[in-house]
Amino acid sequence: MAIKVTAPLSREEARKLRSGDSCLISGVIYTARDAAHKRLCELVAQGKELPLDIKDAVIYFVGPTPAKEGQAIGSAGPTTSYRMDAYSPTLIAQGQTGMIGKGKRGPEVVAAMKEHGAVYFGAIGGCGALLSKCIKKAEVIAYEDLGAEAIRRLEVEDFPAVVIIDSQGNNLYETGRTAYLESLQ
Repeated sequence: MAIKVTAPLSREEARKLRSGDSCLISGVIYTARDAAHKRLCELVAQGKELPLDIKDAVIYFVGPTPAKEGQAIGSAGPTTSYRMDAYSPTLIAQGQTGMIGKGKRGPEVVAAMKEHGAVYFGAIGGCGALLSKCIKKAEVIAYEDLGAEAIRRLEVEDFPAVVIIDSQGNNLYETGRTAYLESLQ
Protein backbone atom coordinates (compact mmCIF):
# COMPACT_ATOMS: atom_id res chain seq x y z
CA MET A 1 0.00 0.00 0.00
CA ALA A 2 1.31 3.44 -0.92
CA ILE A 3 2.05 6.11 1.67
CA LYS A 4 0.27 9.42 1.10
CA VAL A 5 2.84 12.24 1.12
CA THR A 6 1.95 15.94 1.15
CA ALA A 7 4.24 18.56 -0.34
CA PRO A 8 5.67 20.83 0.91
CA LEU A 9 7.35 18.05 2.88
CA SER A 10 8.56 18.88 6.38
CA ARG A 11 11.87 17.49 7.62
CA GLU A 12 9.95 15.57 10.29
CA GLU A 13 7.78 13.86 7.65
CA ALA A 14 10.79 13.25 5.39
CA ARG A 15 12.59 11.51 8.25
CA LYS A 16 9.66 9.06 8.65
CA LEU A 17 10.00 7.77 5.07
CA ARG A 18 12.14 4.71 4.42
CA SER A 19 14.00 3.46 1.40
CA GLY A 20 11.63 1.26 -0.60
CA ASP A 21 8.43 3.03 0.49
CA SER A 22 5.92 3.45 -2.34
CA CYS A 23 4.43 6.92 -2.14
CA LEU A 24 1.68 9.02 -3.70
CA ILE A 25 2.68 12.69 -3.54
CA SER A 26 0.04 15.43 -3.51
CA GLY A 27 0.41 19.17 -3.08
CA VAL A 28 2.90 21.67 -4.50
CA ILE A 29 6.22 20.62 -6.00
CA TYR A 30 8.63 22.49 -8.28
CA THR A 31 10.48 21.58 -11.44
CA ALA A 32 14.14 22.37 -12.03
CA ARG A 33 17.00 20.85 -13.98
CA ASP A 34 20.72 21.61 -14.04
CA ALA A 35 20.59 25.09 -15.63
CA ALA A 36 17.99 26.27 -13.10
CA HIS A 37 19.88 24.59 -10.23
CA LYS A 38 23.03 26.45 -11.22
CA ARG A 39 21.20 29.77 -11.11
CA LEU A 40 19.62 28.95 -7.75
CA CYS A 41 23.01 28.09 -6.25
CA GLU A 42 24.51 31.30 -7.64
CA LEU A 43 21.78 33.24 -5.82
CA VAL A 44 22.53 31.36 -2.59
CA ALA A 45 26.24 32.15 -2.96
CA GLN A 46 25.39 35.84 -3.43
CA GLY A 47 23.07 35.84 -0.42
CA LYS A 48 20.08 36.73 -2.61
CA GLU A 49 16.49 35.56 -2.33
CA LEU A 50 15.43 32.51 -4.33
CA PRO A 51 12.44 32.68 -6.71
CA LEU A 52 10.73 29.87 -4.76
CA ASP A 53 10.35 28.98 -1.12
CA ILE A 54 13.01 26.26 -0.83
CA LYS A 55 12.07 25.38 2.78
CA ASP A 56 10.40 21.95 2.74
CA ALA A 57 10.32 22.02 -1.07
CA VAL A 58 10.22 18.96 -3.28
CA ILE A 59 11.93 19.50 -6.63
CA TYR A 60 11.15 17.29 -9.61
CA PHE A 61 14.03 16.98 -12.05
CA VAL A 62 12.05 17.30 -15.29
CA GLY A 63 11.93 19.28 -18.51
CA PRO A 64 8.32 18.77 -19.63
CA THR A 65 7.06 18.97 -23.17
CA PRO A 66 4.52 21.69 -24.07
CA ALA A 67 0.97 21.07 -22.92
CA LYS A 68 -1.64 20.00 -25.43
CA GLU A 69 -5.10 21.56 -25.43
CA GLY A 70 -6.88 20.78 -22.17
CA GLN A 71 -3.76 19.60 -20.33
CA ALA A 72 -1.87 21.28 -17.50
CA ILE A 73 1.47 20.08 -18.87
CA GLY A 74 2.91 17.85 -21.56
CA SER A 75 4.84 14.65 -21.02
CA ALA A 76 6.79 14.97 -17.77
CA GLY A 77 9.23 12.11 -17.23
CA PRO A 78 12.15 12.31 -14.79
CA THR A 79 15.62 13.52 -15.73
CA THR A 80 18.77 11.66 -14.71
CA SER A 81 19.47 13.02 -11.25
CA TYR A 82 23.28 12.95 -11.08
CA ARG A 83 23.21 16.06 -13.30
CA MET A 84 22.03 17.96 -10.20
CA ASP A 85 24.59 16.43 -7.81
CA ALA A 86 26.86 19.50 -7.87
CA TYR A 87 23.96 21.68 -6.72
CA SER A 88 21.72 19.51 -4.53
CA PRO A 89 23.79 19.72 -1.29
CA THR A 90 23.54 23.53 -1.34
CA LEU A 91 19.78 23.50 -1.80
CA ILE A 92 19.27 20.77 0.80
CA ALA A 93 21.25 22.89 3.28
CA GLN A 94 18.89 25.78 2.45
CA GLY A 95 15.85 23.68 3.43
CA GLN A 96 14.89 21.50 0.45
CA THR A 97 13.55 18.16 1.72
CA GLY A 98 12.72 16.16 -1.38
CA MET A 99 13.99 15.41 -4.87
CA ILE A 100 12.30 13.36 -7.59
CA GLY A 101 14.31 11.94 -10.47
CA LYS A 102 15.89 8.77 -11.75
CA GLY A 103 19.25 7.12 -11.28
CA LYS A 104 22.01 7.17 -8.69
CA ARG A 105 23.09 10.05 -6.47
CA GLY A 106 26.61 10.90 -5.38
CA PRO A 107 28.03 10.59 -1.85
CA GLU A 108 27.93 14.37 -1.23
CA VAL A 109 24.19 14.43 -1.92
CA VAL A 110 23.57 11.45 0.37
CA ALA A 111 25.66 13.08 3.12
CA ALA A 112 23.60 16.29 2.84
CA MET A 113 20.38 14.26 2.97
CA LYS A 114 21.51 12.52 6.15
CA GLU A 115 22.69 15.75 7.78
CA HIS A 116 19.57 17.79 6.99
CA GLY A 117 16.79 15.19 6.75
CA ALA A 118 15.92 14.96 3.06
CA VAL A 119 14.79 12.13 0.76
CA TYR A 120 15.29 11.15 -2.86
CA PHE A 121 12.27 9.76 -4.67
CA GLY A 122 12.48 7.79 -7.88
CA ALA A 123 9.91 8.22 -10.64
CA ILE A 124 9.67 5.74 -13.48
CA GLY A 125 11.47 6.88 -16.61
CA GLY A 126 9.60 6.34 -19.88
CA CYS A 127 6.22 7.06 -18.27
CA GLY A 128 6.18 10.83 -18.75
CA ALA A 129 2.76 10.90 -20.43
CA LEU A 130 1.24 8.89 -17.58
CA LEU A 131 2.99 10.91 -14.87
CA SER A 132 1.71 14.16 -16.41
CA LYS A 133 -1.86 13.05 -15.66
CA CYS A 134 -1.06 13.51 -11.95
CA ILE A 135 -0.14 17.16 -12.58
CA LYS A 136 -3.28 19.26 -12.19
CA LYS A 137 -1.77 22.73 -12.61
CA ALA A 138 1.56 24.06 -13.89
CA GLU A 139 2.90 27.59 -14.06
CA VAL A 140 6.32 28.99 -14.87
CA ILE A 141 7.58 30.99 -11.88
CA ALA A 142 11.23 31.66 -12.84
CA TYR A 143 13.77 31.49 -15.66
CA GLU A 144 11.28 31.44 -18.53
CA ASP A 145 14.26 31.91 -20.87
CA LEU A 146 15.24 28.29 -20.12
CA GLY A 147 12.17 26.97 -21.93
CA ALA A 148 11.43 23.41 -20.84
CA GLU A 149 14.00 23.84 -18.04
CA ALA A 150 12.29 26.87 -16.49
CA ILE A 151 11.21 26.53 -12.87
CA ARG A 152 7.56 25.58 -12.66
CA ARG A 153 5.22 25.37 -9.70
CA LEU A 154 3.18 22.20 -10.04
CA GLU A 155 0.07 21.12 -8.20
CA VAL A 156 0.11 17.33 -8.14
CA GLU A 157 -2.31 14.67 -7.00
CA ASP A 158 -1.23 11.12 -6.19
CA PHE A 159 2.05 11.42 -8.10
CA PRO A 160 3.63 7.94 -7.82
CA ALA A 161 7.21 7.70 -6.56
CA VAL A 162 9.39 5.34 -4.54
CA VAL A 163 11.80 6.44 -1.82
CA ILE A 164 15.17 5.45 -3.26
CA ILE A 165 17.39 7.05 -0.61
CA ASP A 166 16.01 7.95 2.79
CA SER A 167 17.26 10.48 5.35
CA GLN A 168 19.36 7.78 7.02
CA GLY A 169 21.24 7.09 3.79
CA ASN A 170 19.61 3.73 3.07
CA ASN A 171 19.71 3.23 -0.69
CA LEU A 172 17.22 0.99 -2.51
CA TYR A 173 19.63 0.59 -5.43
CA GLU A 174 22.05 -1.10 -3.03
CA THR A 175 19.69 -2.96 -0.67
CA GLY A 176 17.44 -4.13 -3.48
CA ARG A 177 20.35 -5.62 -5.41
CA THR A 178 21.66 -7.34 -2.27
CA ALA A 179 18.22 -8.78 -1.41
CA TYR A 180 17.81 -10.05 -4.96
CA LEU A 181 21.22 -11.74 -5.03
CA GLU A 182 20.57 -13.32 -1.63
CA SER A 183 17.23 -14.65 -2.90
CA LEU A 184 19.05 -16.57 -5.63
CA GLN A 185 21.09 -18.57 -3.12
